[in-house]
Amino acid sequence: MNMIYMLIGISILLALVFLTAFFWASRTGQNDDTYTPGIRILFDDELTDQPLKKNDEDHTSH
Repeated sequence: MNMIYMLIGISILLALVFLTAFFWASRTGQNDDTYTPGIRILFDDELTDQPLKKNDEDHTSH
């Protein structure tokens, strides 16, 4: 019977931890933008002006 009381106490404590984490995430703006992540995959990545590696230059010259 003592084990049941301990498990109930631990589960309530764990639920409070998750509830606190949820409220913290809501207040700090973690869930503000729910639209952009869903459409981000539709856009192309930005191109960078990085030079080719030495191995890439050798393969393009043939």
